[in-house]
Amino acid sequence: MDCRVINKRRHTGLQQLSSFAETGRTFLGPVKSSKFIIDEERHESVLISSTVRLLESLDLTSAVGQLLSEAIQAQNNTYRTGTSTLLFLVGAWSSAAEECLHLGVPISLIVSVMSEGLNSCIEEVESLQVPVHSVYDHIDSTETFSGLSVSLYPSLQIPSGTGLVQKEHDLKDVASQSLAFCSLSGRLVKSPQLFRLQAKFEADENTSRTPQTLKNNLLADTHCRKSVLTHSRHFSRTDRHQWISKSGGFLEQLSAAAPKTYRCSDLAELEVGLSHGDPSSMRLVDEAVRLQHQNAGTQRGSRTVLFPFDISRIFTCCLPGLPDTLSCVCPGYITVVSMSSANLVKELQNQLVRVVLVEGDLTENYRHLGFNKPANIKTVSESVKVQQDSSEELWTDHVLRVLIKFNVNLVLARGNVSEHLAEKCTDSKRLVIGSVHGSVLQAFAEASGAAQVAYLTHVNENCVGSGVSVTMWRSVPSDAVDGISRTAVMLKTEGMNLVTVVLTSPVTAQMQTKEDRFWTCASRLYYALKEQKVFLGGGAVEILCLAHLQSLAGQSVNKGDQDSSGWLHNTSSWLASSAALYRPTVLKCLADGWHSYLSTLLRNTAVYSSDSEAATSIQCHLQNAADSGSPSSYILNEYSKLNSVILNSGISDKLEPIPRVYDVVTPKIEAWRRALDLVLLVLQTDSEIITGLAHTQKSSQEAEGFLFL
Repeated sequence: MDCRVINKRRHTGLQQLSSFAETGRTFLGPVKSSKFIIDEERHESVLISSTVRLLESLDLTSAVGQLLSEAIQAQNNTYRTGTSTLLFLVGAWSSAAEECLHLGVPISLIVSVMSEGLNSCIEEVESLQVPVHSVYDHIDSTETFSGLSVSLYPSLQIPSGTGLVQKEHDLKDVASQSLAFCSLSGRLVKSPQLFRLQAKFEADENTSRTPQTLKNNLLADTHCRKSVLTHSRHFSRTDRHQWISKSGGFLEQLSAAAPKTYRCSDLAELEVGLSHGDPSSMRLVDEAVRLQHQNAGTQRGSRTVLFPFDISRIFTCCLPGLPDTLSCVCPGYITVVSMSSANLVKELQNQLVRVVLVEGDLTENYRHLGFNKPANIKTVSESVKVQQDSSEELWTDHVLRVLIKFNVNLVLARGNVSEHLAEKCTDSKRLVIGSVHGSVLQAFAEASGAAQVAYLTHVNENCVGSGVSVTMWRSVPSDAVDGISRTAVMLKTEGMNLVTVVLTSPVTAQMQTKEDRFWTCASRLYYALKEQKVFLGGGAVEILCLAHLQSLAGQSVNKGDQDSSGWLHNTSSWLASSAALYRPTVLKCLADGWHSYLSTLLRNTAVYSSDSEAATSIQCHLQNAADSGSPSSYILNEYSKLNSVILNSGISDKLEPIPRVYDVVTPKIEAWRRALDLVLLVLQTDSEIITGLAHTQKSSQEAEGFLFL
């Protein structure tokens, strides 16, 4: 059992937040480690690889634990990404707030200065936004992500000391997670050749250079280089050019020749930048997007496609026990049915069937939302069970007569399905499938002409859809389905803009992780296209936030109380003087949270062996940013260099640019806000009132100050 010591003389809630957040440190960064959660009472264990699954397995019955769980669930339910960042910053800023309390800073000032500091950071990082436009204009002629992955992730060699031993095809999944990194301090690190993509945003004269020319230029530049900021996921390449922000969100690069404006206008480039070391999941997302785009172009239904990438029309079907190579993207709806229905599906697959859509449960006792039972009526019977069985049998017979009358062979229900009815329908050559998502029903309604009904007894000719094909998903080798009691079935109809991603894994414990990773990649791409902007990734925004806060703290020390009125309005003179005194301290503690974040990212790159080594590298860049006079320009210059990664610890004859790394804007910022809001909420809670008798039964160790997770 994992436990943390709680100091009763300091803020208990903040310490609990820090303790919970400590359990998720390994989920941050490119090299993520899975965890086994073991239940000592039930003697059960579960393998988890994400923050959401971690919190689902922990004991979060305390007030602070419940608040943390709600914050994580809200982030995940809305964006499906950013939860690891949220959890880590909760811990980092909890420690920062606790340190401020220890130094005697009033709580009101901690809340005010931290909030204003984060808002100032959010405004500052707007300069690192890159517009995303017209990625669909040449989607049919551009190279797919699958094609890129062949050149982006070639045969790799694991550096000694990483402890990673996998097959060659498995290395493709962790290539950009653990290998192609250079240190912040400028030292060269052995790194495999990961990317062969010629970036769309590079100048024509740069792309036309021969490898030997680039090699000579790199040799000349190496002598005067002070630092290198590169990281496949969390730190990026650099270049010696000037950047300014133009109206419309464009980043303009000023060189000695002519100013050039850059933006992301290629779908494959955007997907590579948002894959964050998970090419296998992003490849499936790319296939789903292209298939959905193709379906939207030929769709004949009445539904207008306002946004080319409709994530609500993409679904997953998990089939554990099958090889990874069977994972694919298919048009239509794929779901699992019992093996007893396999023969029925084979009989229906050579014909187009009629369909009925039920928007609720398909059971005898189901009543729609808002239905009120008759009051003051009580049924008395000598044998209640006989009456219930008779009632269900009568209802089942009536439903079958309705289906036979309208020649319906397929029924899709949003809720549960009566087992007795399903068996009866199977015997009469009719397939009934329950637990179907509402968006799937809507897609079938639009394409087949069916109308959703609350009860099958309400079905008429106008409610029945037609033209649906029912087939087996694919023929799976018999040795791959041993022990599997279900089979996959594919439902399609012409003009239906619905895509299903089939996820397979021979290890059942990894199935949930694989599905979570897919949805994370899909959500990143969705919000990037929806907002039409992304952040320059690779830790660029975090470095800028850290440099900006340190600059604000330095200004406060130099200017004294001149700026205090701008931070606190309508306050007393005592509070204003206190703000001038404590403001640099609070800003420094807030910046320490960013520093801890970046340090952990570097540690999780499998490059740095200690926190002190990572901290030294970060400090080197912070000093360079401060000396430059403009941290944002310095970061942009460092980010834009092409030759920041040295292949095989030397100068390679195949010098090729590394694709940009991108981050989604709103999910990242909302993760920051939720983290700080939670910390400040707990900070302002002075005590916890416990009711009931359960607290008297706590163990002596817990009473002495141990927090059990």
